[in-house]
Amino acid sequence: MIEIDTLPQLRDPVLVVALAGWVDAGLAGSGSVAFLQEQVDQPRTFGRIDLGDLMDLQQTRPTVHLVDGVSREIDWPEITLSSGRLGRDIVLCSGPEPSLRWRAVLGELVDVSLQLGVTEAFSVGGIPAMASHRRPLGVLATGTDEALVERAGAWRQDYSGPTGAQSVLQVMLGDAGIPTLALWAQVPHYLAGGASPPAIRAVLERLRDLAHVSVDLEGLDAQVDAYDHRVEEGLSDRPDVLEVIDAIEAGEDEVDESELPSGDELASEIERFLRDQS
Repeated sequence: MIEIDTLPQLRDPVLVVALAGWVDAGLAGSGSVAFLQEQVDQPRTFGRIDLGDLMDLQQTRPTVHLVDGVSREIDWPEITLSSGRLGRDIVLCSGPEPSLRWRAVLGELVDVSLQLGVTEAFSVGGIPAMASHRRPLGVLATGTDEALVERAGAWRQDYSGPTGAQSVLQVMLGDAGIPTLALWAQVPHYLAGGASPPAIRAVLERLRDLAHVSVDLEGLDAQVDAYDHRVEEGLSDRPDVLEVIDAIEAGEDEVDESELPSGDELASEIERFLRDQS
């Protein structure tokens, strides 16, 4: 199922995973891995899992490209594995979560991780939260290893319910003896639908400190400032939303989430505004 060119020879590698499809508010997970891919030294894609027969292609569609204006090229959804160095050896795993055969697909990712000698793993993502974009974003953590959880500080203990492939992989890696920590940026509900540079930065900052990878976040700072400025502009005509944000910042215990416009309403509004300003 997994196609490997040649396994890289790595020393004490860390695995970072972002599998889209369940929840990734603010594109905090996929955006973080994309940022890491741009900074990694000696990048090399060495493995892939073709998901063409494992996806609901009406939900996650393949893409088509015109080649020389005549022939067509189809890119099927896939999970890719790449390696490089960011102060230490790193393996990046990204792509959509499969619709079928989770145990088989994720089991092969675990097997490859063991063959590579991965010593710890981190999954990254974002969840919608009743939070204000004017405050530093929190990052929740869950782990399979007490030492990692202790290093992470804040962690969530109270969730029981549906989950995604990324969390299943976290448990499977832990069962295989690879300590794994999940980092979830708490993205303001009303901004969860589009890419959020503050959420990506928050995840990367925690990853840098916990995984001891060398990540230069300076390039994100300007994006964060510009994003915050544009969001404030987009909200200037929404006093109803600003009132709720003020209540969140004031720490009121009872903030009626129904007072916030739905994600379909407000997120699309702000996304459209941000696109027009870009």
